[in-house]
Amino acid sequence: MPFTLLKTSPHSAARLGLLKTAHGEVPTPIFMPVGTTASVKAVSPRDLQEMNAKIILANTYHLHLRPGTPLIAKMGGIHKFCGWNGPVLTDSGGFQVWSLKELRKIKENGVEFRSHLDGSKHFFSPESVMQAQREIGADIIMAFDECTPFPSTEGQAQKSLDYTKRWTRAAKEWLTQNPPLHGWEQKFFGIIQGGMHQELRLQSIEELKQIEPDGYAIGGLSVGEPEETMYKMASFCTQHIPATHPRYIMGVGTPWNMLELIIRGIDMFDCVMPTRNARNGMLFTSRGILHYKSATHKEEEAPIDEACDCYTCRNFSRAYLRHLIHSGELLALQLSSIHNLHFYLNLMQQTRQKISEGNFEGWAAEQIPLLRTPL
Repeated sequence: MPFTLLKTSPHSAARLGLLKTAHGEVPTPIFMPVGTTASVKAVSPRDLQEMNAKIILANTYHLHLRPGTPLIAKMGGIHKFCGWNGPVLTDSGGFQVWSLKELRKIKENGVEFRSHLDGSKHFFSPESVMQAQREIGADIIMAFDECTPFPSTEGQAQKSLDYTKRWTRAAKEWLTQNPPLHGWEQKFFGIIQGGMHQELRLQSIEELKQIEPDGYAIGGLSVGEPEETMYKMASFCTQHIPATHPRYIMGVGTPWNMLELIIRGIDMFDCVMPTRNARNGMLFTSRGILHYKSATHKEEEAPIDEACDCYTCRNFSRAYLRHLIHSGELLALQLSSIHNLHFYLNLMQQTRQKISEGNFEGWAAEQIPLLRTPL
């Protein structure tokens, strides 16, 4: 098994684990910076190494459109292509295709869609998505799924889940007949769907158990449902996912979302929020949320977060960062993104330490309201 469960908290479902991949070991709980097009926006691989990132995420849909996954294969795989030597996970593109509501048509054997870049027509099948991820060469590859919209009736969610079940089986079958292209093993994660209907989520998990993936991802959350609904559904899923496998919730979330979900047994996270929000003026700190464009920071000598030791906080003031963003300087995007990513990664490091020490839940209960406080 690629995943080793090291410790489970006696006070909650929080746990420590170690996920082994061809390009390194990943301690869990972990946050994965999102490098959609083989690049974490405004942040270099060197920056990621310095902030001790363990694994990054890229997206099959976007890499299929540009530059094309055959080119990445020709270049020796994504690690050589983008200069990142650590583990990589690729999302299958199911969520991106789902979001193209006016540009796609779902069929029994896949999804026909038009590119959001130039309108060209494409078709994703479970087999073609696996081929693309073989060409990319990620350490962890995801099954092609149909993301169930919110809200959805039980009938709508069942129809959507049926697509995902058939496509996951087809993907696993294709992988057994087509070995990796770059000389290293790729771990296969299945995706749990079923909307906000527990009986369908359980049906999805039981189906995946028969397929025997290397890990379980929870999809179709953080798609507009209330936070408490997300927590409830994630908690239900983790009670039924085998404890021997990693549990990854896709596209989540805020710092407090992650702590809440770790309490409920989630191991892995990804989200564009730290970099996207940083570029738009929102920073996460140990004392709450700071909007660095605000005029209140015009003359502030203090760093973004005095408790943070990232490159940005060690060297620059709030006043300087505000000056950069209002001057249209690209450095503002880099420095703010470095801070937010460092904050997320450091939060996960603190979480692992607290679980190890046996006092995670009390610490998290103090952190959650603090982290979401507006400054």
